[in-house]
Amino acid sequence: MHGIVQSVHHVSPHLIRVVLGGPGLADFKADKDADSYVNLAFPGTDAPYEMPCDLKATRDLPRAQQPVRRRYTVRAWDAETRHMSIDFVVHGDEGVAGPWAARAKPGDVLQFQGPGGGYSPKPTADWHLLVGDGSAIPAISVALERLAPDATAYVFLEAETTDDEIDLASPANVQITWVSTSVDGAALVDAVRKADLPSGQLHGFIHGEAAMVRGMRWHLIKERGVDAFALSATPYWRTGHTDEAWRSVKKEWLGQQKAAEKA
Repeated sequence: MHGIVQSVHHVSPHLIRVVLGGPGLADFKADKDADSYVNLAFPGTDAPYEMPCDLKATRDLPRAQQPVRRRYTVRAWDAETRHMSIDFVVHGDEGVAGPWAARAKPGDVLQFQGPGGGYSPKPTADWHLLVGDGSAIPAISVALERLAPDATAYVFLEAETTDDEIDLASPANVQITWVSTSVDGAALVDAVRKADLPSGQLHGFIHGEAAMVRGMRWHLIKERGVDAFALSATPYWRTGHTDEAWRSVKKEWLGQQKAAEKA
């Protein structure tokens, strides 16, 4: 499937929203989960094709020319207008998807596969904990919008500047704490460690940089006694690794972390 860019605007200095539409979305069906995502495909270097393309046919091309895949949260889906919104974290020319979003203009094409997903806030939880850096803000935003009016949520988010501290809407009782971006998410972990959090059964969503997720899992499971099964907590990315390099070691890394938590 593919979408045609309808509009592009800055949600914050480091977050760009791209709205897609067009006939390529006619058969799209939104995933039920709050962290619904699609796998985007961007043209490789000196690609001898235009998007949209037959992705299977590109497998015989040199690796550098093959489409580059990136997974992104569906920030919003309007079934009536058939418009999909995707938010991109942008840091200059760093990466693939961010620079594409920064240059995107109406009429551009974005191809994708999906959707998929795995997390939605449990209505039976006594309270909700949502923690993440900029990459997790879209999924956390969707989750907050889906909470019931009588739900309670504590949210801890990173922001590079105060202008990146965007408003997050929710019908629930929500307490949001913003912290400055830090190396390995240490400030985010420290903020949760110092927080006076409620008792009762929580349902947690912890996503972002790998070291931050590792530290947060360790704190919640080993120091606060939270059941690991009450957490959706896996890393989206890892400092110093490309997306491809991270995917190649992610499974082993996760296994090591879970083994350490059980020791």
